Amino acid sequence: MKPFRSWFFLTFSIGFPIKILFAQAPEPPIPIEIMPSQDQLYFQLVVKKQFTPTSRFNFFTVTTFTANDQNEMRKSSVLIPAQVQYEFGKKGFGAMAGGEMNSVVGFYPIFGPLHTYVSAKFLAVTVATFYVNQEQDFKLFGLYEYKPMLSEKWVLYTRLQFIYNHSIREGAHNRSYLYLRTGLKKGPMIFGIGANLDQFGADKTYRDSFGPFLRWELR
Repeated sequence: MKPFRSWFFLTFSIGFPIKILFAQAPEPPIPIEIMPSQDQLYFQLVVKKQFTPTSRFNFFTVTTFTANDQNEMRKSSVLIPAQVQYEFGKKGFGAMAGGEMNSVVGFYPIFGPLHTYVSAKFLAVTVATFYVNQEQDFKLFGLYEYKPMLSEKWVLYTRLQFIYNHSIREGAHNRSYLYLRTGLKKGPMIFGIGANLDQFGADKTYRDSFGPFLRWELR
């Protein structure tokens, strides 16, 4: 399947049902992002929605999809975590449980603590994930955005996003990445340049990709 067709199918099949599921509640933005590079197309969808406007329960996912055509070692991959989160109070601390599916190892139940901070300029989401699997995997996820106003219409957009996945039982690295973005925001549209820095397996095989990105905040 070509990268464009793969991206279109994933956008429709994941984004459309989520819009229906939360149609009854006030909706914060659902950002969809694509970043083409020299030999791949990267897609990301982020959803964080309260079940009701006053509920402490919410649904959270950071779905990523990478389509590759040219290099056999860089096959297309999908990562879809689905978390039901509970926030303890107004300080941003909470806990989550759910499942995670990826194209390498399949599906596993997950649980763990989390922290979220949101303001006009900052967004910070940190989630520690314990996997219910034989390898006893542990993953630390972070997503941090800084968005200061430049003028009445333009906003500076920067993002740092990472994961580090480690097998506790085997004492080995599984998967990690560092994704960086910088650009400009006007209304629901964000555009700029990005870097995806990835490591795979116990030997931490390194791969990178660079390119322009386009991000659109659905409402």
